Amino acid sequence: MSKRVSALSVAAAAAAAFSLTTIAATTPAVAAKVKCYGVAKAGENDCGNAAGTHSCAGQSTVSYSGGEWKSAASKEACLKLGGKLKAFKGINKDAKG
Repeated sequence: MSKRVSALSVAAAAAAAFSLTTIAATTPAVAAKVKCYGVAKAGENDCGNAAGTHSCAGQSTVSYSGGEWKSAASKEACLKLGGKLKAFKGINKDAKG
């Protein structure tokens, strides 16, 4: 009986490994979001700012500040919004918000 239990355990382990491999192969890669500076309207930033004057979302007081950011799906999406990938001083006059 122990040989049968052992054979079933091996079969179950093999099926589980195959199942995980199949799931991993068919799941599309999720792109990492990027910080897009200079596109957040006042009160609509995603998190703390580059200057460290606040640490929470929604605390920006100036629209399109170069130190405030919102998440963008990709580098290309950020640039399309008129944003920049690095913090900068001043107000972003190119933002398309």
